[in-house]
Amino acid sequence: MKHFEFEYGAGTMGADLPDSTDVFIPGVTVPDPDYIPEDQLEAAYRESLDHPIGMPTVKELAHKGSKVVFVVPDRVKGGEQPTSHRKLSIKYILQDLYSVGVEKQDILFIISNGLHPRSTDKDALAIFGPELYNEFWPTGQIISHDSEDPDNMVDLGCTRRGDPVSMNRMVYEADLPILIGHVNGNPYGGYSGGYKHSATGITNWRCIASHHVPSVMHRDDFTPVNNGSLMRTKFNEISMLMEEKMGHPFFCCDAVLDSKSRQIAIFSGYAKEMMPESWKVADKRTYVHWAEKKYDVLVFGMPQKFHYGDGMGTNPIMMMQALSAQVLRFKRVMSDHCVIICSSLCNGFFNDNRWPYLRECYEWFQHDQMNQLPDMNRLGEYFATNEEYIRKYRFANAFHPFHGFSMMSCGHIAEMNTSAIYIVGAEDPGYARGMGLKTRATFEEALADAEKKFVGSNPNILALPLTFKTTSVHLCMKNPSEDCMDEYGHRHDGCGCGCG
Repeated sequence: MKHFEFEYGAGTMGADLPDSTDVFIPGVTVPDPDYIPEDQLEAAYRESLDHPIGMPTVKELAHKGSKVVFVVPDRVKGGEQPTSHRKLSIKYILQDLYSVGVEKQDILFIISNGLHPRSTDKDALAIFGPELYNEFWPTGQIISHDSEDPDNMVDLGCTRRGDPVSMNRMVYEADLPILIGHVNGNPYGGYSGGYKHSATGITNWRCIASHHVPSVMHRDDFTPVNNGSLMRTKFNEISMLMEEKMGHPFFCCDAVLDSKSRQIAIFSGYAKEMMPESWKVADKRTYVHWAEKKYDVLVFGMPQKFHYGDGMGTNPIMMMQALSAQVLRFKRVMSDHCVIICSSLCNGFFNDNRWPYLRECYEWFQHDQMNQLPDMNRLGEYFATNEEYIRKYRFANAFHPFHGFSMMSCGHIAEMNTSAIYIVGAEDPGYARGMGLKTRATFEEALADAEKKFVGSNPNILALPLTFKTTSVHLCMKNPSEDCMDEYGHRHDGCGCGCG
């Protein structure tokens, strides 16, 4: 037997799995591409900013009197080290702006939290670092997007597809809007950065409800994650409408990051032309062609606190989103009857301050003919317009109530694509059972039950330690022809799905 330690609460839980168990750890099992050494980062940024793709440089676009707005991601991704992409890209772009006469008073930073919690001063300090924070925070030039502020949102009408689009007024009115992004593999429609950044970070819930919903997320083109889904198409259409209405494009500066949030490559310029070039580099890190067989059992652990905040690994609805995110990433290597076994404290801690509406959502799900998570979607507008939940989003650093519905839309994907999901170590297992999950005390008991009921004896098992502790990859078959879908949504012959 092989012994493993999987995340569990604030620590780990042990598991003894068969000797035949395979292991994958991002950045370790298959090393990331080389990152840019620290002493070469300035030169890499200068090369990118001095030769942007598809549009003029910042120095050509700005001048004295220009109003410049930086749109900067929140803390969910991107790293916070002194050499993080956010900190360095802003530093070097500011040098360019000042060199052509732009004045400090004409610069604004907007943290593009979208429906995520609006950032606190501590969040801003972590994102920007002490130098930028101390220069711009005291003067009110670092703010957090408020999608519910009627005075600072602009209605742009609809895309040709009919999707409603609103955007932050200060970005809309800027002479030069600058998007700072990260090209990280994201389970929601492919890579972060580029047009995904603007389509989710500086708009409102009605715009986001055009793509973070079952009608988009439960399509065949959404799972496994790829860059050719309807969701990705909608991101592009929404952001290009923003550019059309502004009368000019965003200037983007995106970095491809490794598993430790270090820069592999820097890309600047016009998103429509820049994104495909950045994806070519990011694909080498993100879509890892490694597996030589399909797996019947995926085993991993869920800490209490990870990227959406404390309680993500105990709140039952957020647990479902986390489980589904792994299905989106690993579907290419999962057998048709795959089972997930995952440790979670599952102790009833909802973190009501951060997700004030999810306890009520959970209670609704237990009643009123709610048989599966998509049945909850009819309540999206009811929750999204709840004044008290909106007040907590605006003024108490909570998630926007509609964010929970994007979590539930994603959460159903795990049920759609597995035979069973076992939660092991739950302190209050009824919450897991309330989401349709099976519960067992240990990994060994869960595996024995899965072998008896779903996968048979001697299943192919893949252990995924640190799956929520490192920047993940999208795992693929070693022979791409065995995948049902590649990274651009193209289906292959010979994959056994009838697509040939």
